[in-house]
Amino acid sequence: MATDAPAPTHEPFAITPPLALAGLAGVLAVQALPSLPVAGFNALLAVIAAPLLRHRRLRLFAVAALAFAWCAWRAHLSLDARLPEAFEGRDLDVTGIVDALPVTKPDGIRVTFRIEHAALDGADIALRGDARIAWYDADPGTLDACSRWQLRVRLKRPRGLVNPGGFDAEQFALERGIVATGYVRPEGSNRRIGEAAHCIDGVRARLADEIEHRIADPHDAALVRAFAIGDTRGLDDDDWEVARINGIPHLIAISGFHVGVAAGLGALLVRIFGWLFPRIGQRVPIAVIAVPAALATGIFYGAIAGGSLPTLRTLLMIAVVALARAGRRAGEGAQALSLAIVAILLVDPLAVLSPGFWLSFVGVAFLMLCLARGRGVLGFLRELTLGQLVMSLALLPLTVWFFGEASLVGALSNIVAVPFVSFVIVPLCLAALLALMIVPILATPLLHAAAFCAHVQWALLERVAAWPGAHVYLSEPGIGALLLAMLGAIWMLAPKGVPARAIGLVLFLPLLLPARETIEQGAFEAVFIDVGQGLSILVRTRGHALLYDAGARYPSDFDLGKAAVLPTLHALGVASLDRLVVSHGDNDHAGGAPIVAREFPGAARSGGEPYRGDLAMRQCVAGDAWEWDGVRFHVISPTADEIVAPAPRADNDRSCVVLVEGEGSRLLLPGDISARLEPRIAASLPADARPLVLAVAHHGSRSSSSDAFIAAAHPALAIVSAGWHSRYGHPHPEIVTRFGAAGVPLLNTAGLGALTVAFPASGKPVATAERARRRRYWRERMDPPCCPLGSPSQSGAAPRCYDSRPSGPCDDA
Repeated sequence: MATDAPAPTHEPFAITPPLALAGLAGVLAVQALPSLPVAGFNALLAVIAAPLLRHRRLRLFAVAALAFAWCAWRAHLSLDARLPEAFEGRDLDVTGIVDALPVTKPDGIRVTFRIEHAALDGADIALRGDARIAWYDADPGTLDACSRWQLRVRLKRPRGLVNPGGFDAEQFALERGIVATGYVRPEGSNRRIGEAAHCIDGVRARLADEIEHRIADPHDAALVRAFAIGDTRGLDDDDWEVARINGIPHLIAISGFHVGVAAGLGALLVRIFGWLFPRIGQRVPIAVIAVPAALATGIFYGAIAGGSLPTLRTLLMIAVVALARAGRRAGEGAQALSLAIVAILLVDPLAVLSPGFWLSFVGVAFLMLCLARGRGVLGFLRELTLGQLVMSLALLPLTVWFFGEASLVGALSNIVAVPFVSFVIVPLCLAALLALMIVPILATPLLHAAAFCAHVQWALLERVAAWPGAHVYLSEPGIGALLLAMLGAIWMLAPKGVPARAIGLVLFLPLLLPARETIEQGAFEAVFIDVGQGLSILVRTRGHALLYDAGARYPSDFDLGKAAVLPTLHALGVASLDRLVVSHGDNDHAGGAPIVAREFPGAARSGGEPYRGDLAMRQCVAGDAWEWDGVRFHVISPTADEIVAPAPRADNDRSCVVLVEGEGSRLLLPGDISARLEPRIAASLPADARPLVLAVAHHGSRSSSSDAFIAAAHPALAIVSAGWHSRYGHPHPEIVTRFGAAGVPLLNTAGLGALTVAFPASGKPVATAERARRRRYWRERMDPPCCPLGSPSQSGAAPRCYDSRPSGPCDDA
């Protein structure tokens, strides 16, 4: 009697969707770590997991473990490549190449500089890789793409502001392989020493100049340069705002989308050629010829785009799928997508840190799930229209997760923009580029045609962007809300036959309407936003919000109001701002105020020096007071006598000083007042047993925070808002010593990121550091804990009081 043979425990290895997902899970597990495992653990894990690949039941576990070890090892290499801390703030002599196109700003030039050799005081140091550097007051024509230079620079490790909902510069640096940031020192022997061989950016720079010279309108030229060679230097913040409102940033500059379109055009041209000359197809199948044509076109366009990491990933995906199809080994749909995912994770596992990785793969997966491939013109139109609706809904959770915003007109805009860019603008740009390289005289009419099309499209996009409610900001979601929304999208867009698909919309509610902890009556919350060397504090009661200062705006047009303050307000769900207080007119306090006022036009505005700057506001004067939700706000300076007439020069002592009093504790916001004014401020504070949190005046300058003031105010906690390695030396060591001697814990946004202080109706204030809350392995370190009186450091040296653990152990300065 015959019996069934047992199922084999081994089977041929094949890349399948479950295997790709297992590898992705292993890579994602690394990204959730607060610190990387030691290298020995990764090696041991790989040794254990490798033999398990042969076992069918353990294969997915083995793949996940190997992916974890591979990604952790690559992350170790990337972090180790960063500038060593010992060389931060020191003058280094570096030799390297200007990589990518230089960006000219009003105050100088920004470039990506590929360091090939570095030395300190004549001794070689181990530093190689890309650095983002600025050369202030340099001639705009100085740093050309592909030029080789010897420069003296001052560098620091990649470090960014850390705020709720803010851009993660340190994650971006890891994903892009940036090892340092800094600036050129004018004292060095900075000189050009040659040109780099085989550098595509030189070609891109020449093409950019040709496009600019042949198109009269500067904005049209900027758009064509973006579409043609991925050069977005001519686009300003307003242009990107229009793109975000319409949900089309992926269409503006050469990205994975454009490279895919170019590859598709290459394959289409081959098919058209085969249709015109059918005899060719009798010898070699047109489908086989189309594969290398698509790959070649994509490589050409990707090279012209500058070979950025997102572009290279797209090219890799196209190459894997194309080669598999050429070898007749790839399946359709999910199989090809799995192959592309595995290839990218093998080459660059840190790609998962890029929003583009998720938006592209998840979008393609949903299109495969929801749209059956049609035939003929009707099938193509169905994919083109319904596809945009599917993508807009499917990618909404990821868009909110990565960017904190959503375009309510994105589907409509993309229905028009995607085909127009794909079949009109990109082909015209490709043809113009070829003409510029081969027959320049033919390029001008092609560029004019592309400029006309871009102009028409942009005018339409600007009209749509002006529609009321076209764009919304959403609060920062949790991972649970993201996963529920993704499940809801899968449920809603599932094929016919899946029951109650409309219920999937309910799963979007935690993402779109996140639950927020309610502030009780008589309590309030203060968020010291991380704005570097500046100040911005959000004070919220149960139903109101006040913003005290808004950070700086720099000559380079970098605006902390836009880059840090507004994203924080949106992430925290601040839909309306009741009052904007600008302490005084110094740039590091008032620079970002105009853009905040434009975003919240209904906010009442007041300031200590309203005559400085262009933003209209009323004079802040002692005696002003109001109450919100059981929390009282008192302006205690400047007095009427001090503001009889505008001061002949800026005066820090005219800062608008605000005291916030809840039922359980208090907060003092003194701006930049000096020690000269502190006795009057201290006398104005009511005698009260409620603990006081002090925003340290003037970022910890030694001209403020006198011993007498600290003793009189007797703060329970002091907070400094300053820049990392501030060139002003804030907080000054004397100030750190004063607070330490008084037993006052001192926190600093420079080391901790944004600081959120909860002031309950009863109980002591509680501080939370954003850099600790969002701890990840790529995050630069926090400063050591502070030492209140009675907990001196081991060596007796002055402590650096920056940590959120006032009673924790002490480290030396």
